[in-house]
Amino acid sequence: MTALSLDGDPFDYRITKPGVLMIVRDGRTVMELGGKKAAALIPKLGRGHDSDQQLLARATGNYRRGSERHNRRPH
Repeated sequence: MTALSLDGDPFDYRITKPGVLMIVRDGRTVMELGGKKAAALIPKLGRGHDSDQQLLARATGNYRRGSERHNRRPH
């Protein structure tokens, strides 16, 4: 299974009146955040497309640092 590129399949988001952050990808809501997590993330959004993509990917758990396999030695 290959992770989808953020450039080819970006995240989008909506903020509801009650302060719920709805994270959307490919037209589907993939996560809804509320409470303290949403309150901490919402002010960080809107600073730029790349920054938003990284923040949303991290919030959903769909984020790779790129170093997961580089530090492992073959058995």
